[in-house]
Parts: sequence; structure tokens; C-alpha cells
Amino acid sequence: MSKLVFLGTSNAVPDVERENTHLVLVGERSTVLIDTGHNPLVRLRQAGVDPLAVSDVFLTHFHPDHASGMPSFLMNNWLLGRRAALDLYGHPVTLRSLNFLMELYSWHNWPDFYPVNFHFLDESHMELALQDGEFRIFSAPVQHMIPAIGLRLEHLPSGMALAYSGDTSPCQAVLDLAHQADVLVHEAGGGGYGHSSAAQAGWSARQAGAHSLRLVHYATQSNIAALVEEAQAEFDGPVAAAVDFEVLEF
Repeated sequence: MSKLVFLGTSNAVPDVERENTHLVLVGERSTVLIDTGHNPLVRLRQAGVDPLAVSDVFLTHFHPDHASGMPSFLMNNWLLGRRAALDLYGHPVTLRSLNFLMELYSWHNWPDFYPVNFHFLDESHMELALQDGEFRIFSAPVQHMIPAIGLRLEHLPSGMALAYSGDTSPCQAVLDLAHQADVLVHEAGGGGYGHSSAAQAGWSARQAGAHSLRLVHYATQSNIAALVEEAQAEFDGPVAAAVDFEVLEF
């Protein structure tokens, strides 16, 4: 069974029940981690996903709530005996920043460390980043405070498509990624530069022709019913606030 699991749904300030927003795409051929909260290894295990099965990691941008778990995840895999290569995808700024951070940890001196392949994604338009026969994953630069990307996940056997906004203000790239998507997973961290309100997430879903909307990256103390109602004022399809460990099946 192919599925998407919400490993976390909180904004940058998590609590004991909700972790920072990150997700994992589990397929028959690959397991793709999308962003890394503070301890992705623990969240993966709680979700019943073997951390060593992760084949690819997409980092949407280099803010701590989305990337701070990456050094620990790399080290944990090494200590667990990983030998298979790990492919990392992100904006050039994101991956160069990660490489600089890992150099501070002297990761190239860790004995018998497995191969890590960096894939620099296009900075200007939507591109096909990964294709494995089961999934196609497209990326596009979105509008955040620093360079950031959103994603479109297409499940080829079922024909289903899911889009993830990442952290962003409303922008054309999200509309392109979410065009006629079965599900748009959109942040609702609040209006303002680099983020979107629930109403703006609803607007994006309507403009893109998405069939349903899941809200993520909302504050832990949010009034969930009010958030959903705000989005429904702009979008007449199904709307829900995603919760940690919720599963969407393809």
C-alpha cells in the first residue's frame, strides 16, 4: 500500500502532541522523507516506517523547524549501519547550507559513512525532480523569507496527485503544483510575508482546482474549527486540519 504519513503538522513551535510539519511518502519502490523535524528517526518509527528504508529526502528550505533534524538523521542512519546511498533534494541554497553545517560536524571523517548524493533543484520553474516508476515528484520555487520549494507528488498506478505548498505566501507556483490535484496540503501559519492564512490556503485550493484541502503548519493552540471554517469561506471542497500520524492512502 502506498501512502503519505503526516509525521508532524505544527508550525515552528511544537508541543508534546504535535511535531514540526514534515511528511513521509511510502511506496513499493522508495520511501521519501519530506523535511526533517527535530527527530525524524523517532517519528518514523512511531509511524511504523523503517528509517533505513528512506531512499530520498526533500528539504523545502533551511529553517530549523524544517531542516534541523537532518544532521541527526544522517548520523542515526550511519550508527544503525546504513550502507545504501541517500539522495537529498533541495534548492541550491538549502543544500549548500546543509553541507556547510555537516562540515562543522566533520561528517567526512565518520568512518564507513554511506554515500550521500545532493540534487540541486531548479531555481526558476517547475521541474521533474524524481521518477521511480511509481511516483513522480515535481518541485517549484515558492515565496518564503528564504529560498524555498513546494512539491507535487504523482502516484502513477492510481493517477492520484498530491501537492505540498511548503512555507509560502500565495503564489503562482503553488497553483501550478496543485493544478487539479486530489489533495493540496497547504500551510496555514498565518498571513504575512512568506506564510499563508487558512483563507489564503482555501483561495489557492480553489484557484488551482484542487479537489480537497489539508491544512498544516498551524499553531498548536489554534482553534481548529475556526481554521477550517476560514478555509471553507474560500474553497467549497472538503477541508480538514491534518493531525500528526494521519495517513492518506493512494
